[in-house]
Amino acid sequence: MAELFQYFVQQCRANLHMVLCMSPVGDAFRERLRKFPSLVTCTTIDWFSAWPEDALKNVATEFLSDVNVPDEMKAPLSDMCVAMHSSVHKLSSRFLSEARRHFYVTPTSYLELISSYKDLLKKKQNEVMTVRKRYEVGLEKLVVTEQSVATMQEELTALQPELEKATVETEAAMVTIAAETVEADKIKEVVAKDEAFAAERAAEAKAIKDECEEELSVAIPMLEAALEALNTLTKADVTEVKAMKNPPSGVKLVMEAVCILKGIKPDMVKDPKGGLKKVPDYWGPSQKLLGDTSFLPSLHEYDKDNMDPKIIKAIKPFIAMPEFEPEVILKASKAAYGLCCWARAMEAYDRVAKVVAPKKARLAEAEAEYNVLMDGLNEKRAKLQEVEDKLQALNDKLEAMQAKKVQLENDVVMCEKKLERAEKLIGGLGGEKERWKEVAAELAVDYANLTGDVLICA
Repeated sequence: MAELFQYFVQQCRANLHMVLCMSPVGDAFRERLRKFPSLVTCTTIDWFSAWPEDALKNVATEFLSDVNVPDEMKAPLSDMCVAMHSSVHKLSSRFLSEARRHFYVTPTSYLELISSYKDLLKKKQNEVMTVRKRYEVGLEKLVVTEQSVATMQEELTALQPELEKATVETEAAMVTIAAETVEADKIKEVVAKDEAFAAERAAEAKAIKDECEEELSVAIPMLEAALEALNTLTKADVTEVKAMKNPPSGVKLVMEAVCILKGIKPDMVKDPKGGLKKVPDYWGPSQKLLGDTSFLPSLHEYDKDNMDPKIIKAIKPFIAMPEFEPEVILKASKAAYGLCCWARAMEAYDRVAKVVAPKKARLAEAEAEYNVLMDGLNEKRAKLQEVEDKLQALNDKLEAMQAKKVQLENDVVMCEKKLERAEKLIGGLGGEKERWKEVAAELAVDYANLTGDVLICA
């Protein structure tokens, strides 16, 4: 490890080179030489001689290329820097010959001259330009304000007639709306009365309808049960009853009731009890009826709402017979049971329908009256809606007019305030306008002269 470090030190001694740059200007260089004699004994000293004028000009041209001056002024600036540096160099030689003292003028002094010139020129240009801009902006504001005053006066003159027109239109619209509101209120009152009257009639019709439905609810389940019993019958059941040679009395009784309801006349036969008197017999017509293929559908489609009172009168004695009860008939024949239920249901329906019929008539009258009332009411409602729509349109128009009027009033007030402030500004600064122009012109000249003035100061 020690050998490696020794090798490193040898290489540094052999290859390490150090360059020290010092200026002979001032006492610092002499003091360093006294304190560190090795700077003289152990170093090689290169004394740089003065730069030629061509070098000085090239350096000045390069460093002054980005200076904020006209391009035609940059070449004379470079020449002036060279002339100033050369004259100082000559004066230092004269100072040495006369006073026997050295005054060093080095390239560093030349570079510091150029650098200080650039910095000072930039600083002064910014200062002068800032002040000049203030005056120019102030002059622009005055000119703009003067132009704004004329414009605002024209606007104010134009706004006054519009405001007066808007006020007249708003007042006229308010009068129209007031009249339309009165008319709408009258129509509303009439419609409210008609609606109340129509509501009463609707309540009456509903009460009659409910009463009819309540009374019909007694007969309807019986009718539905009878139709359901008919649905259970088949052609075989009907054929079975038709084929009976000597049917039970219950079956004959049921078929007699069915024939009466269907309006089928009986056959007149000799009285089985004896004698010459003929008695009606329904079994023969019943067999013909049962043989009809449309027999069961005709029962379903039977016009129960328009039954002949004579038929109902003829069927009533059957209803009172104990042997005509469905439970009794069921023991004799299933098919006869369904037909018995159907016959009893027809009588019950007619009995209830006679009670309900006048109420249905009253219900029809009430509904017709209600429909007439609603037709008239709907017309009045339509008229009321038309008036309300018109009134709403007028209100919307009025709101727009009022908003426009308020906007015009605000515009007039704002324009007057702006005009007053502008006139105060012009009146207060009117005397300064010419002075500001003169100062701005002087500052423009000063800005142009900074190129030479700052060079002399640097």
